[in-house]
Amino acid sequence: MMLPGAEKPELPELPPVRERISFLYLERCVINRADSAITVTDEHGIVHVPAAALSVLVLGPGTTITHRAIELLGDAGATVIWVGEHGVRYYASGQPLTHSSRLLMAQARAVTNTRARLAVARAMYQMRFPSEDVSHYTMQQLRGREGARIRAVYRQASAETGVTWDGRDYLPEDFAGSDAVNMALSAANACLYGIAHSVIIALGCSPGLGFVHNGHDKSFVYDVADLYKTEISIPIAFRIAAQKPDDIGAATRLAVRDAVTDGQLMDRMASDIRNLLLGGVGAETDEETTDDNLDLWDEKVGAVSSGVSYGKDEDEDRRDEE
Repeated sequence: MMLPGAEKPELPELPPVRERISFLYLERCVINRADSAITVTDEHGIVHVPAAALSVLVLGPGTTITHRAIELLGDAGATVIWVGEHGVRYYASGQPLTHSSRLLMAQARAVTNTRARLAVARAMYQMRFPSEDVSHYTMQQLRGREGARIRAVYRQASAETGVTWDGRDYLPEDFAGSDAVNMALSAANACLYGIAHSVIIALGCSPGLGFVHNGHDKSFVYDVADLYKTEISIPIAFRIAAQKPDDIGAATRLAVRDAVTDGQLMDRMASDIRNLLLGGVGAETDEETTDDNLDLWDEKVGAVSSGVSYGKDEDEDRRDEE
């Protein structure tokens, strides 16, 4: 039986992740599907949103979504995130906008080799300290340098906004149990994690194979998001906390959305991930290939064609012997 709705698009037909809306937050509504768009219904009416335009759909409390809507979002390569109250916890899923495993294989090779993993981790820290040579630092030294840098950023943001800063103090299960700036930081970071997760999935990488973070199914998400917190999450959180809005979570999400709406952050994330994993070799590729290029692994030549019935010559030789 054919189900109603637009046909599943081919990957080359979908817009790349760098051209998509960074994220859309919805709560207390019903989400369905109409052709190639999702419909959002609440007490104010119905809104249609093209699925292929979305990078991340963030579903807050009170949302109900149909199977058909999830199917459409999956076909469009969008990441769907379910978050708890105030958007602090998040659970994500999605599928790549590529059929290529090139970046995933590079990530797996690097993370399982100590020297290569250290090189990627150092490259991540080098992005934080562009005027220094960090190639001789150990991970312990790099963590210390990063800790000092982040504390300095917090102090500067506090001085600029007049918001008191007593350190990062929060409980994921108790959003309102911390001060305003910590609540804003939690909300801003959740948005940033969602965007990073979406880009990682779209490129075909693994969210769990981190280089600085380790042992968590979203280690690489935290690695990537940390590269941009000092220019996105932290300044926004302090600015929103200084404004003292009634709903600090909603105000923070809107501020993050406005800060990344030009698409440059997602473009940078995609480019940075390729450069980190490929070391500049082939990293200039604008998007990973969408072709169904499936090979069989060979220990001598690397890869041979799939879809071939191998061993026919051996069968013929065996029949000749009989």
